[in-house]
Amino acid sequence: MNLYGLIGYPLGHSFSKQYFTEKFAREEKSDCKYETFAIAHIGQFPALLQNNPDLKGLNITIPYKEQVLKFVTQLSAEVKDIGATNCIKISGNQLIAYNTDIIGFEQSFCKLLQPSHKKALVLGTGGSSKAVQYVLRKLGIEFLVVSRSENLQPGFISYNMIKESVMDAHPVIINCSPAGMSPNDNYCPLIPYQFITAQHYLFDLVYKPAKTLFLQIGEEKGALVKNGYEMLILQAEAGWKIWNTG
Repeated sequence: MNLYGLIGYPLGHSFSKQYFTEKFAREEKSDCKYETFAIAHIGQFPALLQNNPDLKGLNITIPYKEQVLKFVTQLSAEVKDIGATNCIKISGNQLIAYNTDIIGFEQSFCKLLQPSHKKALVLGTGGSSKAVQYVLRKLGIEFLVVSRSENLQPGFISYNMIKESVMDAHPVIINCSPAGMSPNDNYCPLIPYQFITAQHYLFDLVYKPAKTLFLQIGEEKGALVKNGYEMLILQAEAGWKIWNTG
């Protein structure tokens, strides 16, 4: 049996498990199975590998996209650059880290991108944010990272620094934080929504609910909006290709 899975904590309803289980059934891959592994501490990762010798590939989600790297044997060029992985290929004792968030985000995000979208605000600083920043640099889009931390490094601002002038200058706003993710549907990133206009493009990596409060408000203001569902599908298929190549 070829086993694949997802590690993170906590893990509620898993898109990945549902997606791959349905994929395996649809494509009649009776020798493939996908499981979720909710590990409370990254220190449990070696035991997980030892207890599941059939593992061929793993998806990585919050909060381990960066922490898991100390256990892998090889990094793709993208992972070396950003320091975060969401996809590990397991081949014998070799664990190779990739980042398919980069692929999924770029392909999904670019579909609504307009020539006027030259500057962005990236909300959040975790592993997904690093993938988004990588893509923005590749596309030549200037950006500021918005952090809750008081210890700001160059290129970072805090939420209370987002004034009207900042909103006007950054027509793209990308939510890489879990704010608004089900079951916390009534939450949204703390930005000044009154300054959103029809010139803005709001992209939310959250996919459940399909339209977060962040996107609802943006849509009401006439902005372009898109959630993370297509990104998830694209990154999942990219991961499947990696696991089954070479």
